[in-house]
Amino acid sequence: MALTTHIPGPPSSERAAIGRHVSARLDADPRMQRLPSDAVQAYRCIDFLDAANCDWLVQVIDSNRRPSTLLTDRGLGANRTSESCDMDRHADGIRQIDRYIADSLGIPPDYGETMQGQRYAPSQHFRAHHDYFHQGESYWPRMQASGGQRTWTAMIYLNDVEEGGATWFPQAGLRVAPRKGLLLAWNNMAPDGSPNTRTLHEGMPVVEGTKYIITKWFRESPWGTRPS
Repeated sequence: MALTTHIPGPPSSERAAIGRHVSARLDADPRMQRLPSDAVQAYRCIDFLDAANCDWLVQVIDSNRRPSTLLTDRGLGANRTSESCDMDRHADGIRQIDRYIADSLGIPPDYGETMQGQRYAPSQHFRAHHDYFHQGESYWPRMQASGGQRTWTAMIYLNDVEEGGATWFPQAGLRVAPRKGLLLAWNNMAPDGSPNTRTLHEGMPVVEGTKYIITKWFRESPWGTRPS
């Protein structure tokens, strides 16, 4: 039977192996703290990125931001009201941060998509969504041909926010408030390598201040190539 848009995808031994590898890497890193949830493998690292790099990335985002978009068949543009900035992965500074994130998770850098910056002004938000690709949607063949499924997400908050802007996982009981330099990383797959529906998460509305983050998504194979 064909997949519908409500079925995210089947188990995968390869994705399960990636999950075990990255979790072991993060568990062995004394900087990393595993968050208390049985539903989602999630970690945080305080002061992962220093203040100077955070401030510089904010400037990059402000210089290159555009309205954020959604990859979906459902036409829900109002669900994401932030602005985004695609980073040049070959640029000096970006390249080093890119590698630092990948090395910390133990994932080859070429498995990572282009790092994206996001800016949330007051009242802007990203309503509940999954980072993995739903294999029943029309975009899936294109994603499958360009590295396949997203496995891990790494997000870094670039500034403190006066009020609001938390990242909330309602089905996992996790809510993380913005903190300058803080890394939040999670596995989008379940232990069997199938998409974990309980990774549903939301960028809650900013109430006061402006929120800046960078996000790095990793694929199951090198980005831009078809999985073997």
